[in-house]
Amino acid sequence: MKKLIWIIPLIVIVIVISFLLYVKIGLPDVDPAPDIKVEITPEKVARGKYLANVLMSCVECHSERDFTHFAGPVSGSPFAGGGEEFTVELGAPGNFYAPNLTPYHLKDWTDGEIYRAITAGVSKDGRVIFPAMPSHLYGQVSTEDIYAVIAYLRTLPAFEKTVPAPDPEFPFSLIMNFIPKKVVPGTAPDPANKVEYGKYLVTMAACIDCHTELEKGQMKMEEAFGGNRGFILPTGVVRSANITPDKNTGIGNWTEEMFVQRFKIYADSSFAAPTITEGFNTIMPWLGYSHLDEKDLKVIFAYLKTLPPVNKQIIKFSPKSN
Repeated sequence: MKKLIWIIPLIVIVIVISFLLYVKIGLPDVDPAPDIKVEITPEKVARGKYLANVLMSCVECHSERDFTHFAGPVSGSPFAGGGEEFTVELGAPGNFYAPNLTPYHLKDWTDGEIYRAITAGVSKDGRVIFPAMPSHLYGQVSTEDIYAVIAYLRTLPAFEKTVPAPDPEFPFSLIMNFIPKKVVPGTAPDPANKVEYGKYLVTMAACIDCHTELEKGQMKMEEAFGGNRGFILPTGVVRSANITPDKNTGIGNWTEEMFVQRFKIYADSSFAAPTITEGFNTIMPWLGYSHLDEKDLKVIFAYLKTLPPVNKQIIKFSPKSN
């Protein structure tokens, strides 16, 4: 009996050590960075510029945003030089900083390492990237579209800026190692198939991530696209909109023209983001999205109209209490 008392703690210790070794050595469970060399052509760069700057909003997170103005426009220098913060004060499970995407940081990365980072969420050194970047969705994108993004990033001016190292809190520091999955690239549908192509663009834009409420850190998939995910801003908490076709609380009564114009009202060259020191602001990068192609907006709308309606009333904004 006395021996048994000593054996049980020993077994527990062995299990814990084995688990920690598995997390440290066996994870993340993804494939090695592929051996690829992306050809840089004007067509690829143009496509990559549109994806990175507009549809996928890469530069919104990987540049500094000024939330003293409406919709947090990209501001300062360097462009795509990193620095956007995801900190404990903003509700993150630790302190994370979007890295520099210019050749200053990526010059020693292979194209395969950049591809793996975008699509699997694993950095050059094998470290898991904070999942604010929706690699789980980017991994479903066609290889050609991801190659286009890589081609564009290679053409950016190099800006000398180094951001702080990530500092995840426990136990998220362990949990995040389980997040990356092996990549199964998708195929871009024929744009003539409006609904399928719209679904593809919505996946690239990661709309579901912002427009689905979280519960204990997990998306409530039964209410996908129903909104109500909260984001902490300097002036208060903004919650994402319901973009399902529910007629009472979503976009069920919207027309295609209304949807397109909602984005295009910020495309006027004379529009300047107003200063906001208190009250409503939004994390939605309206200024960047205003440059979405109208054809893309129309197929995105076509897909959203096919979603199951979610009846979910949203309190759009809660001001910061003094």
